[in-house]
Amino acid sequence: MVASNIKVFFRVRPSARPSKALSLKQDEGIIEFTHDKTTPDGEVNNSKTHYKFKFDGILSMNISQEDVFNVVAKPVIEDVLQGINGTIFAYGQTGSGKTFTITGGAERYQDRGLIPRTIAYLFEEFKNRKDGTYRMFISYLEIYNNDGYDLLSREDKATSKLEDLPKVQLREDEDGNIHLRNLSVNMAQKEEDALNLLFLGDTNRVVAETPMNDVSTRSHCMFIMWVESTQPDSDTVRRAKLHLVDLAGSERISKTGVVGNLQKEARYINLSLHYLEQVIVALHERSTGGRAHVPYRNSMMTSVLRDSLGGNCKTVMVGTAAVEDRHLDESISTCRFAQRVASIKNNAIVNEELDPALLIRRLKKEAAELKDELKLLNGDTDEQLAEEDKQECKQLVQGYLVQQDLEAPFVGGSLGRFQECFRLLREIYLQREPTASREGKSQLLGQGQGGVLGTLEATLQQLHHEVAMRDHEIAMLAAAQGFKGSGQEYACVMRRVIRCFEGGGL
Repeated sequence: MVASNIKVFFRVRPSARPSKALSLKQDEGIIEFTHDKTTPDGEVNNSKTHYKFKFDGILSMNISQEDVFNVVAKPVIEDVLQGINGTIFAYGQTGSGKTFTITGGAERYQDRGLIPRTIAYLFEEFKNRKDGTYRMFISYLEIYNNDGYDLLSREDKATSKLEDLPKVQLREDEDGNIHLRNLSVNMAQKEEDALNLLFLGDTNRVVAETPMNDVSTRSHCMFIMWVESTQPDSDTVRRAKLHLVDLAGSERISKTGVVGNLQKEARYINLSLHYLEQVIVALHERSTGGRAHVPYRNSMMTSVLRDSLGGNCKTVMVGTAAVEDRHLDESISTCRFAQRVASIKNNAIVNEELDPALLIRRLKKEAAELKDELKLLNGDTDEQLAEEDKQECKQLVQGYLVQQDLEAPFVGGSLGRFQECFRLLREIYLQREPTASREGKSQLLGQGQGGVLGTLEATLQQLHHEVAMRDHEIAMLAAAQGFKGSGQEYACVMRRVIRCFEGGGL
């Protein structure tokens, strides 16, 4: 179990006229706001005039999307590949750059956000890592007015309205785990598949034009990736989920002046963000010995993010802010929220479990090996080998004879297969004998009359040696016919026979 606080980063939206009240100390991760004591109308401001906030990192106006990915997302992804859950969520006022951070811009390739870059990085790692096999599954959830919708519906009919999408329902089991009913899980076999799913989901998202943002997302969206990994010769599988969350932006209705449906959406958004803040406050109080109850069930968003906030997960927050003078109050609110989030401690663990399919495969293999060993111990010599088995024995013997290592293992299987292998070895030996005899005869005739006695003596010694080898071979083969030992002992016998073939002793 790895206990760690949620990391928080502050991203500044590029601005041609940033407020002079804002001071960034990037190396120290410190942000300071200094208000004038008098308002533009000449009134005295009696509220606090100086604010100072500490972050794990400041993402400046000119930072590239690639650098944002390397700083914010890559450490979380590395943990996901090890089986640890991860969450990255963006929080801030509407129009401050949350969607640009999470999804990216559509105009330039280098403007890709965290989701497409994460997809590309994961599939590259799948290809490069040789320590196991990996699979990815994807879901895309939208929470609009506190109702969940599946943005990746598999229904054939075209969906022109959000209401046409399947509605996702929350279910909680006896252990308190949240399950999302009607949320499809789609396998992505390659990067292109995953990007197509992202594009499909984005086309179904609810967006609208507001005074603060021409393409304001009016809902919370969660792009969920499940990464499954298995190791060779292992019965366990690691499953980790990665949430990339684009929260809808908070907005002050009195300031934006929205009416009608936009006003209704804004109220739902602000209410859900209020419930999120309640959860953050409760988690902070629980960590300091205060109340134990955390109101996750108040909204669908907080229920889905239950693991990400105070649970089994490595979590990172990116607070986004517009830094013009008229947005300073919202930027300060974002910083306050981030400080409370940074106080939350998560307890992340490796999500590893037995895979029934892998376990069954291993047990079947062990059962087959035990059956072979049982046949060997029973000494069943009446086994009739099929032609396929004989060919396999032939390949086994040929491969064994070319082994340079005399201690190399020999696996023959049943007693009948061992007998077939010995028969093939004897056949190979007999094919070699006539050649050796012809070579000996030629050498004898080439010696001449002067060396006849010496040649005969050498030939006699060679014949004695061959007879001794033949006696050893016959004894070995006879012993093998009634042999009751293990496969390793058979292998030992065969190595000794091979030494005889090569002209050595037993």
